[in-house]
Amino acid sequence: MVSSKHKNHGEHMYRYRLITIIILGLCLTGHTSWAAKGYVTDSFRISLRRGPSTENKILKFLSSGHPVEILKTEEGWSLVHSLADDQENIKGWVLNRYLIIRLPWEIQTKSLLQENAVLKEKLARLEDGRNGALKQEADKYVKLKTVHASSQKTIQMLTKENENLKSSQKNRLFLSGALVLLCGLISGMIVGRQQKRRRLSL
Repeated sequence: MVSSKHKNHGEHMYRYRLITIIILGLCLTGHTSWAAKGYVTDSFRISLRRGPSTENKILKFLSSGHPVEILKTEEGWSLVHSLADDQENIKGWVLNRYLIIRLPWEIQTKSLLQENAVLKEKLARLEDGRNGALKQEADKYVKLKTVHASSQKTIQMLTKENENLKSSQKNRLFLSGALVLLCGLISGMIVGRQQKRRRLSL
């Protein structure tokens, strides 16, 4: 036997579902009055009419992507205000199936192409800046390399001059020693002859 608590719970759920279905039905089939932005659907050229019927006079043809303000809807038709013709203040009725809320693909494509162009320009500026920085670094490297090569040549030249000076000093010392030795030999020979003469004279 089903308890009264479960029975009441089932009745509440049934009522809730029934109320939800009724509200959705009213929203979908009833008369709606609101304002929202919409667009004429992709790849269409539709008629803007004086009233919500194909028998009403055509006021204007709207091309794909044309922006409109949706003022109200009724029985498959929407009263719209053409946003691109604000000065003329054109209002009319169009079929709901020809309206979309999202941006048309054509407008989205144009927007993406514009963003792509902006990104390409930024990328080109960044590449120019990077190339300029690389060129500056390359110039600095070339200058440093030139200075380094010049310094190496100077060091080699100074080293060679130092070696030449050392060699020259060694030669001078050798010549000075030889000269002193020669002078000593000559002096010894002279002194020896003088001593020999003295001995003979005695």
